Amino acid sequence: MRSLVRALSSARRLLLHTVSGLISMCAGASAASTDLPALYTLKAVAGSEPNKCNDLLFSFPRDRAQRPHHVIYFPGDVQNYRNVMAGHSENFRWKRWSLEDIATILSQRFPTSYIWIVKPSRMHLHKFSCYDNFVESNLFGAPKHNVELIAIRQLHSLLTNAFTVAQHLLMSQSNKYVVNSDHDHSVSHTGSAYSTNGCHLKEDRVNHCSKDSSAYLGSPSVKESLSFTVIGFSKGCVVLNQLLHELHEAKKDKEFNIFVGNIESMYWLDGGHSGGINTWITCPDILKVFAQRHIAVHSHVTPYQVSDSMRSWIGEEHGKFVELLKEYNVMVNDQLHFAYEAPSLDNHFRVHEVF
Repeated sequence: MRSLVRALSSARRLLLHTVSGLISMCAGASAASTDLPALYTLKAVAGSEPNKCNDLLFSFPRDRAQRPHHVIYFPGDVQNYRNVMAGHSENFRWKRWSLEDIATILSQRFPTSYIWIVKPSRMHLHKFSCYDNFVESNLFGAPKHNVELIAIRQLHSLLTNAFTVAQHLLMSQSNKYVVNSDHDHSVSHTGSAYSTNGCHLKEDRVNHCSKDSSAYLGSPSVKESLSFTVIGFSKGCVVLNQLLHELHEAKKDKEFNIFVGNIESMYWLDGGHSGGINTWITCPDILKVFAQRHIAVHSHVTPYQVSDSMRSWIGEEHGKFVELLKEYNVMVNDQLHFAYEAPSLDNHFRVHEVF
């Protein structure tokens, strides 16, 4: 009996060691990769101000790239944690597009990239995503754009703090992990809490714990130490639009100018909101400044947004957005998906599978 107990104990230690090794591999310590990288949730990461917090989900690359690349995704209405969506009387129908599921899709689409999902700070009526920390918004999350450095400052601060946590997960040998093996997407969580500044509660402040944070992840404000792809889906595109409004002001700040300069590409995935105007940027002055950045532009739309007769401005603005950018010599990858199918919310979400 004692021999059996010792054997089971030994097997348990071996299993824990193996799991730890797999997490390390997912974290970029090896070029080899597992089928599904561990997914981590960082609660209430501080942004540009102490009260401007956002939850972030992130995963490490499946395969290591020569230079760190980070994919940043802003979800749309309805999208939430999978368990929250599954328990909602209406939103359960779309739970396959939960934040965790999207992280998996993006990890497959960008296998050499760090994946970051930015959860909106407010969900009105548990349905309408509101990015108050990035752009002034009404009750339902429709934006009121301006040229102040709101979105750039918030995103830069979020990533700076979140990189600290990611770096600790990458480097620490003492963190204990709880692996939830029955989760649909092999989600892994740290067994300890993090404060709103992104540091472990037992550690010193950000300035102390982030001193080596550029070792693997790069630094947001160091030129060419990393690169970014920024993706907005549906309502999430309001953040991308606000970023464009701020580009002229960003030139005046060295740190933010470098940060923006590290953005390689931007994806608008079937953008839309209830504001009745400014779903797509059509101001020539804003788009001229954007064109000077030489950021690759990807526009993927469906009839659900651009062919809706009740919201005809969306399709008109989208056409103007693409037309002006091409006029300014921007290479735009513009695609209409499901063109011969009836507009549907299903196909609106399915743009994630085809972009």
